[in-house]
Amino acid sequence: MKTSFLNSSVCSLVLLLAAPMSGFAGSDEGMTWNRGDLKWEPNPRVPGLGVARMIGHGKEEGPYTYRVKFPKGRVVQAHSHPDNRYYTVISGTWKIGFGEKYDESKLITLTAGGFYTEPAGVPHFVATPDGEAIVQVSGTGPTTIHYVDAKHASK
Repeated sequence: MKTSFLNSSVCSLVLLLAAPMSGFAGSDEGMTWNRGDLKWEPNPRVPGLGVARMIGHGKEEGPYTYRVKFPKGRVVQAHSHPDNRYYTVISGTWKIGFGEKYDESKLITLTAGGFYTEPAGVPHFVATPDGEAIVQVSGTGPTTIHYVDAKHASK
């Protein structure tokens, strides 16, 4: 009886751990990229930004990872996303603040290698006043962007 329970538990754990991998494309050996291998495209959600998709697609169910390139001087007004997100600053200086209205005094500066999380539904805003910044974003889709003030959606 103990052995059966243990075998069942081990099988369940293996399936649970393997489930997120089912959305990943690539070979049996995994996936690899060098900086020059990424294909940059215009960001369809926020005009003026570049995006390089690595795993999945934010509009689809399942895990996604992509990089987003923000030009110098970019401000993204307060918004939220329906999923938990994880960010790593790849290059440049990235400023993140939390709240329902852009407030420069609330900005936290992160540099290359910096990391933070954005819980689902929590309003936040970003700025790149010092130069171009690239961040890597991971989450589980489908996702989208919800601006606190709808007038910011087209900017």
